[in-house]
Amino acid sequence: MQEKTKTTTAQWIALGAMGLGVFMGLLDVTVVNVALPTMVKSFNTTFTNLQWVLNAYTLVYAVSLLIMSKLGDMFGRKKIFLASMIVFVIASAVNGMASSLLMLDISRGVQAIGGSGMMTLSMALVASNFDGRARGTALGILGSIIGLSSASVPLIGGYLVEHFGWESIFYVNVPFGIVAVILTIIYVKETPSYGKNQKIDFIGMILSTVSLFAIVYGLIVKEGHTHWAWTDGRVAGWLVGGIVALIIFIFAESKIKEPMVNLKMFKSAHFVGIVIVAFTLGAGIYSYNTFLTALMQNYIGYSAIQTGVRQLTISVWSLILGPITGILSARYSKKWMISLSMFLGGIGFLLLANAIGPNVSFVDLWPGMVLMGITNGMVNPLLNTAGLEGIAPQEMGMASGLLNVFRQIGITVGVVGLGLIQDSRYESYLNAHLSSINMPTQAYHGLKDALITAGPFSGHNIAFSARLSHMPFAQDFQRIVVHAYDNGTAAVSVGAAIIAIVGGLAAALLLRNQEKSTEITDTSENH
Repeated sequence: MQEKTKTTTAQWIALGAMGLGVFMGLLDVTVVNVALPTMVKSFNTTFTNLQWVLNAYTLVYAVSLLIMSKLGDMFGRKKIFLASMIVFVIASAVNGMASSLLMLDISRGVQAIGGSGMMTLSMALVASNFDGRARGTALGILGSIIGLSSASVPLIGGYLVEHFGWESIFYVNVPFGIVAVILTIIYVKETPSYGKNQKIDFIGMILSTVSLFAIVYGLIVKEGHTHWAWTDGRVAGWLVGGIVALIIFIFAESKIKEPMVNLKMFKSAHFVGIVIVAFTLGAGIYSYNTFLTALMQNYIGYSAIQTGVRQLTISVWSLILGPITGILSARYSKKWMISLSMFLGGIGFLLLANAIGPNVSFVDLWPGMVLMGITNGMVNPLLNTAGLEGIAPQEMGMASGLLNVFRQIGITVGVVGLGLIQDSRYESYLNAHLSSINMPTQAYHGLKDALITAGPFSGHNIAFSARLSHMPFAQDFQRIVVHAYDNGTAAVSVGAAIIAIVGGLAAALLLRNQEKSTEITDTSENH
């Protein structure tokens, strides 16, 4: 205990360094969204061509999570975390200097490798740098940072782009990254190199990479082509290929003496419950941010910064609740706190579904957003703590990696799945109501095709364009487009509510009450 008291300050500085790395890595997953309009002009290109600036990061990030986790477990988590941070900082600087889209796409992919290493190893490093009740508090704070980063994108990204240009969203990582590197070197304690004498499972790494790449890429293709059927070879080919690679991966891992992933972890109902909750958190809470941001910017008319300020209603709860969850989890059941928080999120989404209408404003949205924020602020930190309970010290990095993979795939599935719900309801409403407007047949077909091709996010720009606003039928047309969007977005909110409730049920049925959380890494302290 004496040693723990002496090193307390160093431990919290170490947590700050790791938290800074996680914040930067997660922020950069989606911050480019805010900068896209500026980048279109800067590169003199289209939104479609710029999509790979986003997709390159998402794909490589998801694919790298498990590999970086395993390398950290084998060779020392601090080494790999530090290397990841350095890669991330260098790639961020290259992103800001990129003179072509190809250069930006490539450097974004490299940046994602660094981001995944920082994200996936931070949890295991925090767990091994703290013990006892302090570990729960530290993991709670880290969970808060994870929750805060996603909700802060419009505010931070909007401010930087508006005042300093799109390059600033990358350059800002450099000074903060250098500080985090220095603090990590000085204050973060290394973990043992558990796999020093092990062979690297190259087969497992290759198969996991192929599987995750194919599944995530297939979902990205579907997201970009909502009218392609799931059975279309250009979508199904990737998804089926990814599932086949996953099956081969599971078979190969069960036969290898020192596998990349210890499949026995999935024999634990508790761990299965953890990854299901992580998936539903990504598919419900995080993916919904995309639709909420579009509602506030594209339809209500708030700027990126105005949207970000209002979304503090969600993100502020991560700051408030993160440290508190560590204290609460020492006294109360993490299982029931996670479950009830997910149900609370479900209620929040239903409130949002009920609030959405033609005259919706922040005044109508904030009650649901508050419940979303409380869910995020409670579940993320508790998930980190509960997810590492009962995991052997040498496998904590991989457990963290799996949790993050499921959360990331959840986000991708949520954006695609909820997007398809929105598109379907949006198109159904347009098909049922546009014909009631008294306008020329040619205009009807042209505008209807334009709306469906552009999709719900861009329909408002078409309906309220200067040219169309002067048409005699403009008011009726605009009213129907707004109602179509409202219908689609309300359906998205209901879908997100169902996902959150499924997560709450999974927690209630599968998680167990742990009383041995302080023993997770006790063996790793003796080095």
